[in-house]
Amino acid sequence: MSSCCSQSDAVRIARTCPVGSTPGKEVDLQTVKALLREHPLRRISALQHYFCPEPTCEVVYFDEAGVVYQKDDVRVAVWQKEASGCRMICYCFDENEADMLAECEQTGTTAAADRVRAHIAAGRCACDVRNPRGACCLGDVLAAVARIEETLAAKTPIRS
Repeated sequence: MSSCCSQSDAVRIARTCPVGSTPGKEVDLQTVKALLREHPLRRISALQHYFCPEPTCEVVYFDEAGVVYQKDDVRVAVWQKEASGCRMICYCFDENEADMLAECEQTGTTAAADRVRAHIAAGRCACDVRNPRGACCLGDVLAAVARIEETLAAKTPIRS
């Protein structure tokens, strides 16, 4: 297994989701196998699989033949498919929006990205398997921190 977060997070845009027509992103078969529940796993093929990032689409994965695997077929909640607020962002180290928000409310900021960076540097991440997207989550964590801090800043009254 390669070091998941040391590689470029760029993935090739490939086929479109057969349900939502959103361009899918290639995902390693190992990721799909690791995250599918028992019954959907019984029908998996060795074809190339893709991740559907569209939030309103129930499809998480699809293959080249058009076989789809929906949210209920996957062992974890896929943050791109869930409403914001409590979503899991880092599947390796349990960084989620609710905890990030609580930390920001208590301290004025969150060290979630620093914690994830430290784990990456120590060679502990397994994003290529644990993250449903099959790619490093650090960018997602950084974006979540920015959203949370922006939301809190908008709620804080300006003092003169």
